Amino acid sequence: MTDDDQTAEANGIRASYEVVDGERRLSFETTDASEGARAGSTAAIAQNLEGYAMLKVRPTAAGDELERYYGFDMALDHVGELLGVSPCELPVPEAAADMGM
Repeated sequence: MTDDDQTAEANGIRASYEVVDGERRLSFETTDASEGARAGSTAAIAQNLEGYAMLKVRPTAAGDELERYYGFDMALDHVGELLGVSPCELPVPEAAADMGM
């Protein structure tokens, strides 16, 4: 993996993917409130390394779990709500594209 496939930025949102503490983490942070996102908002999706467990949505990468989902699209919907944007606007780094599969 390279940094290029672990980060993405679009629509005033920065996304970064990492493997930490036995799980895959996709973190989102708003960078520009003018695009409709809530200024300074964060959210994250986590999954165990095996990739078979449910996806956990958190307010931050290391935060407490808010909800669990089977599908990546459902987890992205929740992240979109937390950030105040449509889930279609969320950038997803290439390395994280297979989460929830």
